[in-house]
Amino acid sequence: MSETVSFGYEEVSPEEKEGRVGAVFSSVARKYDVMNDAMSVGMHRLWKDKFVRRVKPREGEQILDMAGGTGDIAFRMAAHGASVTVSDINQDMLDVGIERAIERGIDGLVWSRQNAEELSFGDRFFDAYTIAFGIRNVTHIDKALAEANRVLKYGGRFFCLEFSTTEWPGFKEVYDAYSHRLVPRIGQAIAGDAESYRYLIESIRRFPPMPEFERMIRDAGFKHTKVEPIMGGLVAIHSGWKV
Repeated sequence: MSETVSFGYEEVSPEEKEGRVGAVFSSVARKYDVMNDAMSVGMHRLWKDKFVRRVKPREGEQILDMAGGTGDIAFRMAAHGASVTVSDINQDMLDVGIERAIERGIDGLVWSRQNAEELSFGDRFFDAYTIAFGIRNVTHIDKALAEANRVLKYGGRFFCLEFSTTEWPGFKEVYDAYSHRLVPRIGQAIAGDAESYRYLIESIRRFPPMPEFERMIRDAGFKHTKVEPIMGGLVAIHSGWKV
């Protein structure tokens, strides 16, 4: 049988998933940040601030921000003096990020269209690799993790911010009802696209639980892995080191 992968609750071919995910993000690119505010009631900003504090970007470091799209994480890290390469498979998302950087007077960032599964960068080039709310959309997560390990220097660090499964009693049911029933309606009202946001919610449900994803990070060769749940695991920061 041919290989299939998840696209939300559907099983599709890897080629179909890549194309459909690309269409989703091309559709929502212009309203992506507005929708993040609406869906999380602005909390995504606090999560990203906390994430960057964990990364501890420093002046002179080379950092790859994968699936960096609209620049939210890169802007925060560049403010600490790090040299940041913003990469995304979707050019529409990168274009929005470049426009935002120009509007804010932020220069010095490198913008590079990249497939997380097949990076064009050389071995052991970056001091840190970050990916925020992007890895669940990768077709083969194991390949992306292996590439992250490859492009990191020895002593380099991997940090991932991603939705997970909250373990707070009662909150999971409330969140499930909100996300499945209301988020597509918010997507339709703000971005004119309910289906893309239905997929994004379904992709969260299909993402591996925290212990399983941590194991995948270890299997990719990272050591000293750690998981930091936020809001009981609604969101989690995963990290590991290349040693």
